[in-house]
Amino acid sequence: MSAHIRHQIIADKGGKPAFVVVPFDEYLAMVGEASDGGLPDDDVTVPVEVARAHLVDGVSLIRAWREHLGLTQEEVSVRMGVSRSGYSQMERPDQRHRRSTLQKIASALGVMVEQLTD
Repeated sequence: MSAHIRHQIIADKGGKPAFVVVPFDEYLAMVGEASDGGLPDDDVTVPVEVARAHLVDGVSLIRAWREHLGLTQEEVSVRMGVSRSGYSQMERPDQRHRRSTLQKIASALGVMVEQLTD
């Protein structure tokens, strides 16, 4: 009796194995599971435009992401349920935010919290 194989091999055009699809829990075990059960922190990426605005131009990551996504402060403040001026203060480069605040901002922007932290 053969065991059920849970992996799928995907071949290239020449018929040679090119990729293997494995269950997500096995993938996490191979690379080291993140504390939140999601992808490992190494997989957090930031577009070069966001990084440049933050590192070269000196704007906060929050503002850099908002501008990269083409959103106004008003749009993000409405999504968060705060005033525009309140949100404006959150974008200041010298602001230090609680994790819960970063989670609300990340949710409003549609990004991961880890993408808003240095």
